[in-house]
Amino acid sequence: MSATLPNSRDPQGDRSDTVSYTPYLPNVSRARQRVAWLAKEWGVPHLMDDAALLASELCSNALLHGCVRDRLFRVDVALRNGAFRVSVTDAKGERMPVLRQPGEERDDIGQFGRGLLLVSAIAQRWDSEPLIVGKTVWAELDA
Repeated sequence: MSATLPNSRDPQGDRSDTVSYTPYLPNVSRARQRVAWLAKEWGVPHLMDDAALLASELCSNALLHGCVRDRLFRVDVALRNGAFRVSVTDAKGERMPVLRQPGEERDDIGQFGRGLLLVSAIAQRWDSEPLIVGKTVWAELDA
């Protein structure tokens, strides 16, 4: 894990935080805990649980579908313009996220395929953005 930008506040009161993580499963939990802590520290404790769940789902998706060996994934968190945003950037841009409906699982036991349904149900807004190398998937909660 490496912090690439300190927990910062700009003159307008907007806040941002960026941390890069190795593609290692325990880092999903670390990212989730950090996002919850930031929500509390930034004065929106009522968003802690939902923000943590969004971080968990987006980071899990990055590990499952977007990580490349020896490449970090990045978690950006921002509070600005009345929105708390969690963004996760990974190295695989050729696999853009697709929102599936219940019953469209690709595995026999239905274990996977519900993460973006949760994100869609919890977040007020979410989307993905292709990058030159990789992609960013973000979700916002109204603060």
